[in-house]
Amino acid sequence: MRQHLLPHPVLTLALTVIWLLLVNSFAPGQLLLGLLFGWAIPLFTRHFWPEKVRIARPLVLLRFLVIVLFDIIVANLIVAALILGRPKKLRPVFIELPLDLRNELAISMLANTITLTPGTVSAQLAEDHSHLLVHALHETDSEALVKKIKQRYEAPLKEVFEP
Repeated sequence: MRQHLLPHPVLTLALTVIWLLLVNSFAPGQLLLGLLFGWAIPLFTRHFWPEKVRIARPLVLLRFLVIVLFDIIVANLIVAALILGRPKKLRPVFIELPLDLRNELAISMLANTITLTPGTVSAQLAEDHSHLLVHALHETDSEALVKKIKQRYEAPLKEVFEP
């Protein structure tokens, strides 16, 4: 019964927090509205979810989110410096990132994380999900970029979604 009324409790909490951040208010009415949205959206979209989301290691997920937020801030500064400095010296490159992930949600989160980090964009997922094509705005060492993405993003997602 609980699963029918609250199909994705973590998503409910996340959507509530996102709502409060969007409206920039923690007023009781906004908190109530955020909780309503956080409850209703997962409830009405539960049939579109291909599988039940299982988070094996929530603390690893929390650490992952902190790392991603930090990387987004640092990447913004780096991209700004590159663009304002010498844009003609940019070395854009496409790389193939081999994937160890098999969970579709984890792959989606990895692709979105790469795209959210300024300077990189997920371009295409192979049909067999064996690799992800990534575009980097400026990269001189493709192997180092692959290693960084696998260590900082893919490994924690694998721990969280594929125990």
